[in-house]
Amino acid sequence: MLTRNAFETWLAGYRAAWENKDANAAASLFTAENAEYYWTPYDPPQRGRAEIAAVWENAVSHQRDIHMTYEVLAVEGSRGIAHWHTNFMALPSEEPVQLDGILVAEFEDSTHCRVFREWWHQASKPY
Repeated sequence: MLTRNAFETWLAGYRAAWENKDANAAASLFTAENAEYYWTPYDPPQRGRAEIAAVWENAVSHQRDIHMTYEVLAVEGSRGIAHWHTNFMALPSEEPVQLDGILVAEFEDSTHCRVFREWWHQASKPY
């Protein structure tokens, strides 16, 4: 069973990985081979740490000055739900970007997410 504290700790690691542009740290938050990371509800998931690290590396290579916040909305059973918000400068355009989203994470144990789904919206204008 996932606790609120364990989910908060996992989200802090997720935030640190994003803000530090550390794709390997992000991938380490997921189960090794059976993880599924859904960037959108319509795309097929990235599977396993290697695929997750590769898409993260590509995404964060186009970002700088990343700042993420989040709020835990619910924890029940093996799932945690959070609302998150991120600001960064897009590269190479140097335009500010805001992302606002919801994530649902299903955990295999208290430290490794097995299924990650997110829904988010992007605003590319001054904030």
